Amino acid sequence: MIILRAALILLFCAGMAWSHGTEHESVTPVLREQQEWGIAGDTDAVTRTVSVRMLDTMRFVPDEIEVRLGETVRFVVRNEGRMMHEFVIGTQVENKAHAALMLRYPNMEHEAAHMAHVAPGREGEVVWLFNRPGEFEFACLIAGHYQAGMIGIIRVVGQ
Repeated sequence: MIILRAALILLFCAGMAWSHGTEHESVTPVLREQQEWGIAGDTDAVTRTVSVRMLDTMRFVPDEIEVRLGETVRFVVRNEGRMMHEFVIGTQVENKAHAALMLRYPNMEHEAAHMAHVAPGREGEVVWLFNRPGEFEFACLIAGHYQAGMIGIIRVVGQ
């Protein structure tokens, strides 16, 4: 049963690199792989920086962001709370499934280009190229945070 669970976790998180450090935060893209919501961006191609605050009230400020198709955005995420938070870009389906997995395995450490883990009082960053139109989420997937409503929307609109 344990082996089956481990295999399911690995299948679910295919494309992610596992972090083995003790500090659960990252600012460096790990893997450049096309996702439904875009691909890790090149820092030299950044056209705009968006600052996002993460609060212990389980909210992001702002919680709605509009970007242009083809735009490379640097998200600077600041944790203004006293607990760990993260900023994860994805589809609603992907984030919901990942949040459920985090409830089952709350100490699971993970790292990918579309996420930043940010300790209290610190900043992280995600650089993302939005090469697919649509409405996507950014969320904190730490156990219980997503379920408490720590979710925002990114709308990718035509050029």
